[in-house]
Amino acid sequence: MSDTTTSNKITGVGTVIVPVSNQDKAIEFYTTKLGFEKRTDVPMGQADRWVEVAAPGSVTTIAIVPPREGEPCGIQTRVAFSTDDVDGDHAALLSNGVDVDAEVMRHGDPVPPMFFFRDLDDNSFLVVQRS
Repeated sequence: MSDTTTSNKITGVGTVIVPVSNQDKAIEFYTTKLGFEKRTDVPMGQADRWVEVAAPGSVTTIAIVPPREGEPCGIQTRVAFSTDDVDGDHAALLSNGVDVDAEVMRHGDPVPPMFFFRDLDDNSFLVVQRS
């Protein structure tokens, strides 16, 4: 850990923005398939809306919004969700019809077990077992 002092007031990750092609279908996926809560759904600008979902009890939210003009959906987000039961979550997501890796990856210590899943727009996420 560094002793460097800065003038910024950043306290953590608040929201991760994920582009989706259909917000209503994305809300349904994140709430029914993943068990997330819809936290925010408000108009934004002239025809858009700002939608945030989150795992129950989580401080960090996922904003599911249309992509910027010319930008695609279906990105490898580099977002990792933490779990206390990677095998149970893998099985639950698989049984909910989520596009998950066929198996949990196990690379051996000290790397924790993990797997990827994809949403309806092929945005990719990682689920990692907590140590």
